[in-house]
Amino acid sequence: MNAEARRPRIADGPDLEAALRAIGDVEGWLSEGQARRLWHAGKQVEPPGQIVEIGSFRGRSTIVLSRAAPEGVQIVAIDPHGGGDRGPQEITPDAERGDSDNHRFRANLERAGVNGRVRHVRRMSNEAHRDVDGPIDLLYVDGAHRYAPARDDIAAWGARVPVGGTLLVHDAYNAIGVMLAQLRLLFFSGRWCYVGRTRSLAQYRREDLSAGARLQNALRQAVHLPYFVRNGLIKVALVARLRPVARLLGQPDEDAWPY
Repeated sequence: MNAEARRPRIADGPDLEAALRAIGDVEGWLSEGQARRLWHAGKQVEPPGQIVEIGSFRGRSTIVLSRAAPEGVQIVAIDPHGGGDRGPQEITPDAERGDSDNHRFRANLERAGVNGRVRHVRRMSNEAHRDVDGPIDLLYVDGAHRYAPARDDIAAWGARVPVGGTLLVHDAYNAIGVMLAQLRLLFFSGRWCYVGRTRSLAQYRREDLSAGARLQNALRQAVHLPYFVRNGLIKVALVARLRPVARLLGQPDEDAWPY
């Protein structure tokens, strides 16, 4: 029996519901179901462990992790707030837009009562390694979704997660760059065991896998590739203004990018 199986499941309760209420009007691309998965993962980190988030935007996921983490767990949020990589139509940096995001991020954390729990590193993730000491018990990757930065975030920051630790990747099976990074680093990995996903939030556990386990692990991830294809078709339909097609493919909000 592995370490994850030995852990008692943490039941939903008022703390989780309070966290969901706290992010009710915080802008971002984390669904309620994904917030629940993130909260449960954060709740499992034991003091004096460390949670590192790459990509905070306006604090939606940061608040969930901060609300979930037990006292004594360190929480580091890495986001340059440069005004770029905010979504499919907002890739180019914009200093004024970034400063606005930073202001809203701080205000949202303050309103949620977690500002004092979070250490914000306002740097690009590839420049922030020296700002974070020690191992990372839970790594949440939601930075730039192009292939190279997504690959580097998973590889370089993931190397700091010890056996038994958790990796969560947002926009998995969704953004092309993230999907390519998954295929390169996670599908056939000997160190990351696939746990499951909630829409585009995929969860992995750091384990040392045998050759047979690696094949099974790859197959368990590969069965979700149709979801990636579906999301790609929805994006094409939205760009082409074919909203009825997006609805037919299962996109409930015809004006929203799938996530």
